[in-house]
Amino acid sequence: MPDILQAAGRESARLFVYDREFLTQPRLRRILSLAGYKMRLGLPGSLDLVAFLGNSPTADRGQRIAAKRGVGALRIENAFLGTLHPVCKSAPPVGLLLDRKARHFDATTPSDLETLLVTAPLDDTALLNRAREAMARMRAHHLSQYSGFDPALPAPAPGYVLVVDQPLDDPSVTASGGNRAAFLEMLVFAQEEHPGARVIITSHPDSGGGHYTASDATGRIDLLRDPLSPWTLLEGAIAVYTFSSHLGFEAIIAGHKPRVFGQPFYSGWGLTQDENQVPRRERRLTKAQLFGAAMIEYPTWYDPFQDCLCPLETVLDNLEARTRAWREDRQGWVASGMRRWKRKPLNRFFGHEQRMIFSDDTADANHPDRRHMVWAGQARADQSQAIRIEDGFIRSRGLGAELVPPLSLVCDDLGIYYDPRQPSRLERMIDERAVLTGAQRLRAERLLARLIATGISKYNIGGVHSDLPQGHRILVPGQVEDDASIRTGTTMINTNLDLLRAARTAHPKAVIIYKPHPDVEAGLRIGKVENAGSLADFVANHADPVRLVEDVDEVWTMTSLLGFEALLRGVKVTTVGAPFYAGWGLTNDRGEVPGRRRARPDLMGLVYATLIDYPRYCDPVTGLPCPVEVAVERLTSGRVGHPGLANRSLSKLQGLLSGYAHLWR
Repeated sequence: MPDILQAAGRESARLFVYDREFLTQPRLRRILSLAGYKMRLGLPGSLDLVAFLGNSPTADRGQRIAAKRGVGALRIENAFLGTLHPVCKSAPPVGLLLDRKARHFDATTPSDLETLLVTAPLDDTALLNRAREAMARMRAHHLSQYSGFDPALPAPAPGYVLVVDQPLDDPSVTASGGNRAAFLEMLVFAQEEHPGARVIITSHPDSGGGHYTASDATGRIDLLRDPLSPWTLLEGAIAVYTFSSHLGFEAIIAGHKPRVFGQPFYSGWGLTQDENQVPRRERRLTKAQLFGAAMIEYPTWYDPFQDCLCPLETVLDNLEARTRAWREDRQGWVASGMRRWKRKPLNRFFGHEQRMIFSDDTADANHPDRRHMVWAGQARADQSQAIRIEDGFIRSRGLGAELVPPLSLVCDDLGIYYDPRQPSRLERMIDERAVLTGAQRLRAERLLARLIATGISKYNIGGVHSDLPQGHRILVPGQVEDDASIRTGTTMINTNLDLLRAARTAHPKAVIIYKPHPDVEAGLRIGKVENAGSLADFVANHADPVRLVEDVDEVWTMTSLLGFEALLRGVKVTTVGAPFYAGWGLTNDRGEVPGRRRARPDLMGLVYATLIDYPRYCDPVTGLPCPVEVAVERLTSGRVGHPGLANRSLSKLQGLLSGYAHLWR
């Protein structure tokens, strides 16, 4: 927030409220408290403020009291990102616009936002770079003021003129004197200035009525009511006409110079064609400057996971996770091949919109409205169209075989990451991250630094730390020998004993450290190597795998995730199988790696695709979809769920009765 707003937004001030929402919305109160405002009831003193909340029906009362007492006002609106749908007006905000001068959409009086746009330098390189990165990110992930739409829905054929409708009670319309006549005039301009072009009226996502009706859709005019991505619509438009809609602001971001008939905050800066210019707005801005002021400097953003004020980038992290979950889950799921203990955590992940159906019945799997998922290791040949589900790479504090619920899961519509026999969604994502933007690289670097500093890995089970023999140390991690990654991703070398032999043959004088797999050590899975000490110089029983990786010079592996952990820590990795991280130029590959892996991402590209793009994360505290950074913080602080005694006992029975799987399915 710039200096001119520091005093307005961060100083301690008594704020007198008269709207019921202040009492019924704890998020609203919390953001105001963090911003330095102390809410009070009663009558304000000369140094106090009165709060006006949006278009509250009791706002007039607050205005009368403020005028009578001669005190200042704080006008409060939701920020320009937030809920999925406008009908979710009671949804907790993720940011507020706090303005002591005027509402940002009312051009009759300069607001704090307008003052910022007029007087602030807006030439800081860091700010402008952040603005450009955020604009690109919103377009890439289809994030908007209301993001509850499916980006995959097809848009009209390109080449149309886009005319934006708005709700009848939109305050930004009434503030500029708008009415149906003004909107009809705008529609006439769109036709006259683009003779012969198709004109598409896009309705507002609000369920209420707009200024246009079906009777206006005649001739070459179509009324579009489908909830399409605004970024897709803007991409296909040759011109954009708006009265004061926020879509006009997004049109600027998308590269348009929209024709504006009202006086919204984004008009008058040389980025729009203005029918009703605001005379005092004479400055010329770039779209990065406009965005930097309106989206980075002006709002007060809030992170509900950490309960603190935050920058826009954190809001985008959180919103990406939330919208991805809604878009994937809104139709509901039928899940097949799911063990009973997994069903509750799966419903926690995927059942926010509609409760999941768990069934192995083919008829249920072919449900006409719901999507179908299957646990990757249980997928049958006739389930090739199902989404495959598997544990993520930052999973839990404890073993999956001990039935510890996961914090992350991966969803793959092409294959699954551990099976190189066919492409996976992760392969596509790694390929796309061969080139990173500056913001993506910074996020990956920060995540990696956090993982290394905290020692976070997949299971985070800890373990003993032993003094290893001196010499050139090579870590050979054991694996579960019937694991799907071994069955699908190895050829000649597919047992722990064979891996040890290969490492010893290639490095007869090296110090070989063998680390048995935790599930094998726990007696839950197969893969024990008898007399491992005859090939290894040291057998690291019950050792902390991350500490081991940090203490060695190389890692030799079939397909173990410890190879990925080693790459993250700058350790040389040799693969004899084809794990997901092999074949990209980052490992010494001795196995048969798919030739389709031609991209050459650097380590940060691999980190971004594998830990940010691919998995879905669920916050164990709130139960909400969250970004990877929240999952890492929860694991670091220990605020994670535990399986309980029943699950631990069941996991032991599962290991003992592995031939009777029906007992726990």
